[in-house]
Amino acid sequence: MRKKAALTACSNGLSTSQEENVEKLVKLFNNVSLETVKSEYLYYRKDFSERKGSLRAKEFMKFWSDENISDIFDISGGDLANEVIPYLDFDLIGRSEKTFWGYSDLTVIINAIYSKTGKKSVLFQVRNLIDSDEEKTAILGQAVNEKRGKLFDFPYEFIQGDEMSGVTVGGNVRCFLKLAGTDCFPDLNGKLLLLESLGGGREKMVTYLSQLKMIGAFDAVSGVILGTFTEFEKTEGTTAMTDLVKDYIPDRVPVIKTQFIGHGKDSYAIKIGERYVFKRYL
Repeated sequence: MRKKAALTACSNGLSTSQEENVEKLVKLFNNVSLETVKSEYLYYRKDFSERKGSLRAKEFMKFWSDENISDIFDISGGDLANEVIPYLDFDLIGRSEKTFWGYSDLTVIINAIYSKTGKKSVLFQVRNLIDSDEEKTAILGQAVNEKRGKLFDFPYEFIQGDEMSGVTVGGNVRCFLKLAGTDCFPDLNGKLLLLESLGGGREKMVTYLSQLKMIGAFDAVSGVILGTFTEFEKTEGTTAMTDLVKDYIPDRVPVIKTQFIGHGKDSYAIKIGERYVFKRYL
């Protein structure tokens, strides 16, 4: 039987104005030999009780139970993803061979899955590939079918150090910090901590970095990956975050910067829960 991709929205519901793009996404998956099933909670509902976390979680777990579904793509974002976490069956998720894909607010579910099961997920918004050309469609096909390829091969540069390795955790910094103090926050010892952000200027970045420092994150990790910080870098330049983090991250901790992990349409994918090795280019 032909494998299927599930489209979910564990965070804020999509506007109905996105229906055309969702159908384009369905066609894209058809082009890489995946049928598509959609969550009944994909779109925003004015009555929040009709789309509460327990309902979204039940629908989400239905896809994890379906043996014909190979990948689950969350195409939402916003603020509400952590509402579903208490209702998830992590034992079932941990036994599954499916791969979960999402970004932004889905950082909380991706890291919860890793913390609870050790399972890898992909930080990536598949909607970025809508209206993509044949080459990008082929790249998606390889990424979905083989979980490797050009979609994961993002360029980077070292800001501190020459080499680092470890299992990658993190994602959107605002959303990642929503897990702090919960049993879903990953153990940071020896990890590579990925940080990126869509909104927020200098004040918010200082807030996030200060909290990470106060909980001992930068003393525990073996390296830091800086993605894009869209609003901050738009107003203060692409080096704004690399300059700012020097006040928070010890000199002994390697740091790399990439302009291709984050909220940009040209963003690549990265696996949370995967062990990476990064070396300075010669």
